[in-house]
Amino acid sequence: MNRFQNPALGTLILRLSLGLMYLSHGLLKLLVFTPAGTAGYFASLGLPGFVGYLSILAEVGGGLLLLSGFFARWVALALVPLLLGTIVLVHGAHGWMFSNEGGGWEYPAFLITSSLALFFLGDSKRQA
Repeated sequence: MNRFQNPALGTLILRLSLGLMYLSHGLLKLLVFTPAGTAGYFASLGLPGFVGYLSILAEVGGGLLLLSGFFARWVALALVPLLLGTIVLVHGAHGWMFSNEGGGWEYPAFLITSSLALFFLGDSKRQA
C-alpha cells in the first residue's frame, strides 16, 4: 500500500458524507416541509401518512448514527429499503436524471450503491 492508499480514511469520508446527506434530507422534511406536510405528501402518493413520519425518523436518526459511527455499516444497510421505496414509488416514473421534473432515480440509486459500499467496507475503524 502506498502513502495515498488509506482504506480507513476513505471509508470514514464515505460514512460522514452519507451521514450528512441522510441527515440533511431528514431535516428538510422536518424543518422545511414540516412533519404534517411530509405526511400529507406521502398520503398524496397513496401511502399512509405515518410513513412520512417514519421517513423523517429514519433519515434523521440514520444520519446521526452514521455520523457517530454507531453500527454504521448496519445503519447504512437498513436505509437501503427506504431508498428503494423512493425509486419504486416516486422517482422511478420520472426517468434516470435527477434533474428531470419530479426528480429521476439517479440520485437515490447512487445513495443505495454508496450505502451498500459502506456496508461492505465496514465502519472505518482500522482492523488489526
